[in-house]
Amino acid sequence: MPAHHHPRPVRRHLVGAVVLGSAALLAVSGCTNNTPAPAPAPAQSSGAGAGSGSSNDAAGQKVTIGFSAPAADHGWIASITDQAKATATANSDIDLKVAAGTNDVNQQISQVETFINDKVDAIVILPFDGAALTTVAKKAMDAGIPVVNVDREFSDPNAARVTVLGDNYGMGVSAGQYICDQLQGKSDAVVAEIAGIDSLPLTQDRSKGFKDALAKCGQDVDNRVAADFTVEGGEKATSNLLQAAPKIDAIWNHDDDQGVGVLAAIKNANRSEFFMVGGAGSANAMREIQSGNGVLKATVIYPSTQGADGVKLARLLVQKKGLSDIQEVEVPRKVQLYAPVVTKDNVDQYLGTAFES
Repeated sequence: MPAHHHPRPVRRHLVGAVVLGSAALLAVSGCTNNTPAPAPAPAQSSGAGAGSGSSNDAAGQKVTIGFSAPAADHGWIASITDQAKATATANSDIDLKVAAGTNDVNQQISQVETFINDKVDAIVILPFDGAALTTVAKKAMDAGIPVVNVDREFSDPNAARVTVLGDNYGMGVSAGQYICDQLQGKSDAVVAEIAGIDSLPLTQDRSKGFKDALAKCGQDVDNRVAADFTVEGGEKATSNLLQAAPKIDAIWNHDDDQGVGVLAAIKNANRSEFFMVGGAGSANAMREIQSGNGVLKATVIYPSTQGADGVKLARLLVQKKGLSDIQEVEVPRKVQLYAPVVTKDNVDQYLGTAFES
C-alpha cells in the first residue's frame, strides 16, 4: 500500500562568474575569427551535474538519520524498513536510528519528537497518517532538520524538504495498457478488477488510471470488487467475483499481498480461462510469473525501495550534494518512482528488490 520544505542556504559558486566571463570572451573572438567558438563547458559542482567524477557513492561526512514507519503488518511495509536498514548498512557514513514500527499516530509523533530532541541530522518518515504527522514534521523542519516524506504525503508541503512517492495512478495505467495489449482488440472481452480499500485515495487513483487506460483501447471494467489489502480479504472478494462472473478474460488485482488470497480463491474455484495482473511487485508473485504455470502473467511495481531511496536522499541533503546524473545542484523537491510492468521476460531485473508477501 501506501506520499514540505524549509529554506536552507543556497550554495553560491564563483564558477558562475567564471562561465559568464568566458562566454563574453568567446563572443568577442567569434566576431574576429571565422572558426566557430566552442560552447563553454558546463559548471561542475560537488556531487551534482556531470555524473562522471561524481563522488556521491564515496563515504563522506557521517550522517545520523532518524527513520520511522508503520508496523510491518504487510509485506510491502516490512520491506520498506528492511531495505532502509540494508541501505544504511551498505553506506558507512550513515548512522540510521530506526524507531519501532507503529500504527499508533501518537506514538509515531513521539518518535519524531525524540529525533528532534536528539538533534539528528535528518528524518525519513513513512507516516501512518500523513495529515496527522504534518505538524511534528513541520516542527522538525523549523528546527533545521530536513525531513524526507515517504509515500503518504503530509497535508502541508512545507513539512518536508523532499517527498518520495510511488505512482498509484500510473500503476492503473500500466496494468490497463498491458491488458489492452494482451486482449488485442477483442471486442467482447470481460475485464475484472480486484481493488484494495475503496475509501483510500491510493485505491481511487489506481482504479482511475486503470479505467482511463482501458478506455483508450475500447475496454472497460465489467466486474469490480474491493478487498482490504489482506490475504483473507483478497480470498473473500475474489470468491464473490468469480461467483458473479461466470466468464472473465482478464483480472487486475491491485495488491500482491492480498493476491495470495486471490490466487487461493481462483484455485479453489478451478478457474483458469483468464490471465491476471498483480500489483506492488512481491517476490512470490514474481516467482509465480517466472514459473509460467498459473494465471498470473504480470505484476505492476509499486516500489518498496521508497524508504531506502529516502535514506539515500537524506544523506545527500545533509552532505550538501545533489543527484550526480542531473545538472541541478540540489536534491529535487519531489521524486516519483515509475510503475513498470513485470513479466516473464523481465522478471529477473526486478526480483532482487521485491518484497516477500
